[in-house]
Amino acid sequence: MKIKLKLIVILLLGFCISAAAQSRDNYNMWFQYLMSARLTDKSTLTALSQYRSFDLAYDTRLFLVSAYVDYEVANDVKPAAGFMFLILDSYKSDNTKKERYEKRPFQQVSLGGSIGRTSISHRFRVEERFISNPNEFVVRLRYLISLRIPFNKAGEKEKLYGILKNEIRMNVVKEDPFDSNRLTAGIGIKTGKNSAIEVAFINQLETGSTSNYGFIGYRNSFDWRKKNKN
Repeated sequence: MKIKLKLIVILLLGFCISAAAQSRDNYNMWFQYLMSARLTDKSTLTALSQYRSFDLAYDTRLFLVSAYVDYEVANDVKPAAGFMFLILDSYKSDNTKKERYEKRPFQQVSLGGSIGRTSISHRFRVEERFISNPNEFVVRLRYLISLRIPFNKAGEKEKLYGILKNEIRMNVVKEDPFDSNRLTAGIGIKTGKNSAIEVAFINQLETGSTSNYGFIGYRNSFDWRKKNKN
């Protein structure tokens, strides 16, 4: 198992690095930190920061911070509300950079479930996008389906899991309602009871263009619920 794990990690990291060295807009890097914390038995805070680049790390493409709080109203049914702030860097036709800022409140509902030992989640999100330079307002709808596939045998301690995701994003008011489709495939490596490193390949299809990302992320979880004192 250890040999297989090392080989998978080496291959994926090698792919990410080689992909990042290719031409701009075709191969990019995506770094992410995600934290979740239980606030009560029913509510959870999730926060993340994200950095994307046109190269291995230095040619900035996007930076964002985001946070939301969800509340479980029924078994595996969690409505949530949150806010995101983004700095968007893109290249113009003259090869100079254009910087835009975006403020994005959003609302979502997540539904959980499983098939055997594979966890499945559905997320429906509505975003109100306030973008600058030039000023623009867009309402966008997103649907994400995620699969988390355990690689360990039943009863064994989990060390490795598979990740499969697909998300479609649609604009509510625009001549072209299709925004993008994002496909993710990768692995997660547990580094502790409540933490993991994730390495993946992301393909994003937009109207007239495709972007590919090598993804490296770290996630961990906390329990901030007040403990009962005896």
